[in-house]
Amino acid sequence: MTAATSPLPRKALTPAGLQSLAMLARRRLIAALVNGAVYVGLMIWLASILSVGGWSVIDVLIFVCFAIAAPWSVLGVWNACLGLWLLHGVADPVAWVAPFAAAGDAPTPLRADTAILMTLRNEDPARAFARLRAVRASVEATGEGARFGWFVLSDTSDPAIAAAEAAAFERWRVEAGEGARLSYRRRETNEGFKAGNLRDFCRRWGGEYEFMLPLDADSLMDGGTILRLARIGQAWPRLGILQSLVVGAPSSAAFARIFQFGMRHGMRPYTMGASWWAGDCGPFWGHNALVRIKPFLAGCELPVLPGGPPLGGAILSHDQIEAALMRRAGFEVRVLPVECGSYEDNPPTLLEFTRRDLRWCQGNMQYPRLLGLPGLKPMSRFQLLWAIMMFLGVPAWTAIIALAAIKPLDGENTALFPAASAVGLYVVFLLMYLAPKLCGFIDIALTPGGLARYGGAARFSLGCLLELTFSFLLGASTTLRTSLFMIGLLFGRSQTWNGQARDAHALPFALALRGLWPQTLFGVVVLGCAAALAPALIAWSLPLTAGYVLAAPFAVLTASPALGRWLARVKLCALPEEFAPPAVLTALDAAMRSQASSHPEKTPPGAS
Repeated sequence: MTAATSPLPRKALTPAGLQSLAMLARRRLIAALVNGAVYVGLMIWLASILSVGGWSVIDVLIFVCFAIAAPWSVLGVWNACLGLWLLHGVADPVAWVAPFAAAGDAPTPLRADTAILMTLRNEDPARAFARLRAVRASVEATGEGARFGWFVLSDTSDPAIAAAEAAAFERWRVEAGEGARLSYRRRETNEGFKAGNLRDFCRRWGGEYEFMLPLDADSLMDGGTILRLARIGQAWPRLGILQSLVVGAPSSAAFARIFQFGMRHGMRPYTMGASWWAGDCGPFWGHNALVRIKPFLAGCELPVLPGGPPLGGAILSHDQIEAALMRRAGFEVRVLPVECGSYEDNPPTLLEFTRRDLRWCQGNMQYPRLLGLPGLKPMSRFQLLWAIMMFLGVPAWTAIIALAAIKPLDGENTALFPAASAVGLYVVFLLMYLAPKLCGFIDIALTPGGLARYGGAARFSLGCLLELTFSFLLGASTTLRTSLFMIGLLFGRSQTWNGQARDAHALPFALALRGLWPQTLFGVVVLGCAAALAPALIAWSLPLTAGYVLAAPFAVLTASPALGRWLARVKLCALPEEFAPPAVLTALDAAMRSQASSHPEKTPPGAS
């Protein structure tokens, strides 16, 4: 269906004419009612447990923290289950969720030009350029390379890295030859962070291109996927942002490998379910997405918040607010909720993972000051609120764990406590926490040929068990660090946009303990209180508390290059691309191996 052929008047449709606004309103009402009913039911259940023997101060605090923390998990269950139903209970789920997608499959010649941008700040130049060159080679192989320009947009502050970037670009320019549309620009300051970098590009070169496709330093996309996005954007002129479903690339780092194995499965049903009701007010993740330049330049300039860092000044997490502003400008923001050749690398160690999370946390905590921006769509405001709640729930869960350990101190009669009901609520919530992963695993098992893509049922099942254990240990380590950081935000603690260590490297125990001793101490105190006050709690709490005590050894083990090599050798937690490597990943792997043999002494940035 197009806007021209729809029997509905234009004002009754989304800006691109893709869907009925009334239909989307009904979907959102259903989502609100289902989530609201589950949330209210959980709160009533918890109140019935805590109210036995009267309300103590600890009871009230647990109830309030649960009220703050629960919404994120509730919506996660709904999105995942809805997505699973769409994938296996509907004949054509993509048509239900992404009616624009068919335009990407038509062999339509491209008429609009697209700029492929890679933004850098103190990254390993050889690593970043190898990715961008692999992307360009894949696009050139499609025969449509003339419609694309290539830009390296540097905000690097380290002079040595900047010199290496310039040298790497010059080598690329010479090898590409005359006529290649390659450009390198380095800003002297990091004004506006990544959003400022992109805006500077739009002002200088935006008039030459219809679209831009931002890539991070760890991004990788194949030519077929990029053409698909460009054809969809070309077919739907009121489509402002088209986000691809980004998945993890195969990794030799044990931490990244196990983490993205679980993310890969959970993302597919979760994104399908979320896109069903988000519709034209979808998310933007800042990279691996097609962005229409003219409305982006005209309508998506970010405000500078009053005050200084961490919560004032330039906005650190630019993507979701840009999505809200694009929709305010009258253009749709959509996700293509299908797996395609759109990849990213995940952090190779627990410390790098949490460092990235803290930057996101700080950026999202700036969003409350943006909720009142005039003209935003209600669904866009909800997306901003949801980004806030993702992190507000973290310290709330941490507080619940601590409060549960000391609840026996509230003086209530333990004989009256409804232990069976409490255990039931605890188990239900553990299942809710795991729902996106479990739905992802079920999705693979139900998809014809799905298990074969992952090396068979036995290997896939072992990977699932390993990843589930990993996720519990990871959750404890990251939630406490995020909670402490959010307290620090109140006292001016700040993160900045900078380079990351992206390659596998060992993590010395002393370094891990120096970064994770608060988790260890918290775990010892919580388990010590439980042992002294209610020993029966210890065994039940281990899925949530073991990760605190084991944080440092967990970080060291999952950073071990030897473990990563072993997992890769036996194909445990392997992605489909490891069994059937696409051409773009094969080319990148060959380039990285060549670089490694030329520079065997090279140390990953940030590993020291």
